[in-house]
Amino acid sequence: MAGGASLALALALLGPRAAFAKNPEEPETAPRPGSDMTFVDHERPWPFWFGGEVNSILQSHPSFPAAYTLPMTNSLQPGAESALSVLITGFAAYRPLPTTELIVDPEMALGGGLSKALGIAGFSNLDVVRNPSLPHTPYIARMEVHQIVALSADWVANEDRGPISSMPTVPLHRLEFRLGKMSTADLFDINPAGSDSHMQFMNWAVDNNGAFDYAADTRGYTYGFVAEYQGPRLEARFGEMLMPKEANGADLDFDVRNSHAENVELEIKYGVRPDWRGTVRVLGYQNHANMGSYRQAIDAATATMTTPDIILHRQQGRVKRGVGLNVIQELFGRARVFGRAGWSGGDYESFAYTEIENTVEVGGDLTGASWCRPTDKVGLAFVSNGISAVHAEYLRRGGLGFLLGDGNLTYARERIFEHYYNLHVWRGAFVAEDIQWIANPGYNAARGPVWIFSARAHLEF
Repeated sequence: MAGGASLALALALLGPRAAFAKNPEEPETAPRPGSDMTFVDHERPWPFWFGGEVNSILQSHPSFPAAYTLPMTNSLQPGAESALSVLITGFAAYRPLPTTELIVDPEMALGGGLSKALGIAGFSNLDVVRNPSLPHTPYIARMEVHQIVALSADWVANEDRGPISSMPTVPLHRLEFRLGKMSTADLFDINPAGSDSHMQFMNWAVDNNGAFDYAADTRGYTYGFVAEYQGPRLEARFGEMLMPKEANGADLDFDVRNSHAENVELEIKYGVRPDWRGTVRVLGYQNHANMGSYRQAIDAATATMTTPDIILHRQQGRVKRGVGLNVIQELFGRARVFGRAGWSGGDYESFAYTEIENTVEVGGDLTGASWCRPTDKVGLAFVSNGISAVHAEYLRRGGLGFLLGDGNLTYARERIFEHYYNLHVWRGAFVAEDIQWIANPGYNAARGPVWIFSARAHLEF
């Protein structure tokens, strides 16, 4: 990390020289990020950014059919239940130089998820912490240095201006470097119609590629370094991240020789006209970590006539790889359709995100312009998730993962439909309703289907 810090410092010092002759802070070229959508005015090109979000989700499900519910398992409970989550995030960014940004974001997670966020691979609330034993105290979510190096003399409005990229203008062609604590999902596998659980869909497998077992602790953050090339038609990025010490662990592993993750993504943007643009993203990743082997756990349990336990069969330095495809297409400036597909190796345990090894997703959203509500949005998505044969066999024999394990398993693909309507109340105030229908939760045909109903309140500062 020391070498990366030196690189970031050197780039910061080179930043003004890389800006060529044009002033990147010209007010007349600064974008208008939509002050009518926030309580705080972010239009002025000041050298700092202060904002925040408060997001609260109430979820409930009625009772649903289940052939059995065994004790000491990771099952979605079949009796009616409800749960409330609250996520409070502060955003602070400062630009000491036109091309250098320092970011610090404090955060606090309160409440919890249905059945302690267990029993569904594509869980219904992305805000929920996957380890209910963690304290409900503030923590630092992001703390990073963001450095831009201009590759062209032309500067344009920053279309992605926000708390992790607050520069009002950016070079048309540029390199971007980030170093520090961050979320891998902030930068990889982004889909404008399906990546924001605060304004769009809520399900884990809709807002992210479920087969992307991206490096993160149980709160969703890690330390890493990301390098990107960004241009008007093409983007490419590479990230090196820390993995957790154990599956879904709260502590990151700094033994980088045996534990680390590489992520690479190519992004191609196209469009015949401004209201008919599209983007294709191709993702690849590999994780090195202290992972357990499903086959070894099954073989050992067979020999001893016991229940398989993957924790007993972990080995440092094992490698898990995966790929993903991410597509979005705009339609006449009012609607968008999108899709994802993903695959990851299923020999070793799911480690950082969720227990999905292959997924297919299609969806879309529509603005409310047709009914005189242009800042409202309605969305619909379908996801089909699956796991490898050896992973399914492990669960069938009573093995537990960090999210799944009914004590038995009649395998079937987990299928999810999700609908939402996001209503803009005033400035930064939004409310939404959300309905999810999940068949075969946790890949078990002996359980469900289950209906999950949600209400969301969101404040944007």
